[in-house]
Amino acid sequence: MTDIDDTTAGSVAEGAHGDGLDARLVVDRGSFRLDIALRAAPGDVVALLGPNGAGKTTALRALAGLVPITGGHLRLDGTALDRTAPESRPVGVVFQDYLLFPHLSALDNVAFGPRCQGATKAEARALAATWLDRLGLAEHAGAKPRRLSGGQAQRVALARALATSPRLLLLDEPLAALDARTRLEVRARLRRHLAEFEAVAVLVTHDPLDAMVLADRLVVVEHGRVVQEGSPTEIARRPRTDYIAQLVGLNLYRGRAEGHTVRLDDGPAITTTEDLSGPVFVAFPPSAVTLHRDRPTGSSARNLWRCEVAGLETHGDQIRADLAGELPLAADLTTVAAAELDLRPGAPVWATVKATQTHAYPA
Repeated sequence: MTDIDDTTAGSVAEGAHGDGLDARLVVDRGSFRLDIALRAAPGDVVALLGPNGAGKTTALRALAGLVPITGGHLRLDGTALDRTAPESRPVGVVFQDYLLFPHLSALDNVAFGPRCQGATKAEARALAATWLDRLGLAEHAGAKPRRLSGGQAQRVALARALATSPRLLLLDEPLAALDARTRLEVRARLRRHLAEFEAVAVLVTHDPLDAMVLADRLVVVEHGRVVQEGSPTEIARRPRTDYIAQLVGLNLYRGRAEGHTVRLDDGPAITTTEDLSGPVFVAFPPSAVTLHRDRPTGSSARNLWRCEVAGLETHGDQIRADLAGELPLAADLTTVAAAELDLRPGAPVWATVKATQTHAYPA
């Protein structure tokens, strides 16, 4: 799915029924226009993924009622929410910086929502205690936010959102404020809690790992439009834009297939194992690229290009070479291999990729 025009979005909405989220969010803000359709059933976890400025947070705020939609519709469990005030929507929100009340204990932070819904103080605190216990925070009930770690504060914010029994849970970059070690633990915990959540959850993130681990379905937004959506596996295997390809770590090209040969729109041909015809994408990982200082002879690789090293950077435990020339691409190699090749910016190299390591699919 490369785009959603007005006709498509309308047909999606008209065919929607039953429980869950059915929305077409149109928001005009000066020169920026958001126009995306979202559908999700109870129990679904949907991640909105995209670069900065794509419209992800605007979409989340529109769902929460913090930004008015200028067109489209918003229905939750069959009820229109377009004109419903934010505080009256059955929506829970976990903001990026959690926004816990600094003067209240963890218990009273969580009890705040039920109190606003009419529960007595005792009822609200009992419910809050139950949620804190479920999220492994019972011993921190009396602690103020400043005494909590980042992971604990994130769980208190999640408990506060869940304590109101929302039919839609919104999470804005829920792990962004955590350090790498805490993030790993909290991501696993959050995945378990989202798996148990019986309503719709929508999270915004720019981190592909968060999206892949936490969500059942990804909706990729660029320039205010949906450019691709599907399961994490589908998105990772068949990216359709440069942004997504970089996100999942693939070299991506577009061209026209004639059997096993794909002639690129702007570049040389690539030999693939797929037998296709017409517009296609071709993708392969940087690890599939083998570099040589001299033109290789007797190589079994069907794809061979002369390139030049444009840049080098550490990528995990490997070196990623950014290559310019006949076919711009990224290549991953070990530190030892990079040293043996004497790679440095400006060095000429030959790049090879076996046809079996490419993946072609219809554009």
